[in-house]
Amino acid sequence: MTEFPASLLLGYRDFMSGRYLEERERYRMLAETGQQPHTMMIACCDSRAAPETIFNCGPGELFVVRNVANLVPPYEPDGQFHATSAALEYAVQALKIRDIVVMGHGRCGGIQTALDPLDEPLSPGDFIGKWMGMLRSTAEQIPSTAIMTQAERQTALERVSIRNSIANLRTFPCVRILEERGSMRLHGAWFDISTGELWVMDAKTGDFIRPEIAEPALSA
Repeated sequence: MTEFPASLLLGYRDFMSGRYLEERERYRMLAETGQQPHTMMIACCDSRAAPETIFNCGPGELFVVRNVANLVPPYEPDGQFHATSAALEYAVQALKIRDIVVMGHGRCGGIQTALDPLDEPLSPGDFIGKWMGMLRSTAEQIPSTAIMTQAERQTALERVSIRNSIANLRTFPCVRILEERGSMRLHGAWFDISTGELWVMDAKTGDFIRPEIAEPALSA
C-alpha cells in the first residue's frame, strides 16, 4: 500500500484539534441540513491562490470550482464531458446561488502558456494546450514584447481572460435569464500573489480597480 503523504496527515491532525474543534457544531449542521453557500467562485488550480484562504471563508460559505487559468467555456450542450459547466449548472439550478465570481491571479502558468505556447505538449493528449486554446484569439491581440514587457502582457491577458469568462457565463441560459431579471450578479476579481492585493472588475467599464474595504467597527 502506498504511504499517504505525512504532511497531509499532520495537517489533518492540526485541523481536527484546531478549526474543526472550534467549528464542530457548524460542520454537524452542514452535514444535517446540506450546504447553502452564498457565492460561487471560479478560480485557478494554482496552489497559491486558494479562494477560501484569500477571502477567509468558513465551511459551507463558498461553492468553488477550480480549473487551469479559471476559465469558463461557452455553453455547449454537445454531449461531451464539461466539468466547469456541470458545476455552474448545479450552483445556479440546485443551490440557487446568485453571485458568481471569476477570480484570476498574477503569474498564472496557464495564461503564460496561452501567451507563449509550449514547443511540445506535456503529454500526447495535450489537455492543457487544448484547454488554453480557448484564449488563443484573445492572446494574439495582446501587443508583443516590443511594446509591453512580458509581465505586462501576462497581467493584461490574466484580466482580459476574466472578462472573457464572464462573457461566456452569459451564454448559459440559466445565467443570462437570471441576470436579465436582476437576480444574478457576475463579478470579476484578480489577486496579486506577490503583494496580496485584490482588484475587482467594474461591472460597467470592465476596468479593474482596488476596492474600498471598510474597517471593522470598534465595539463599545
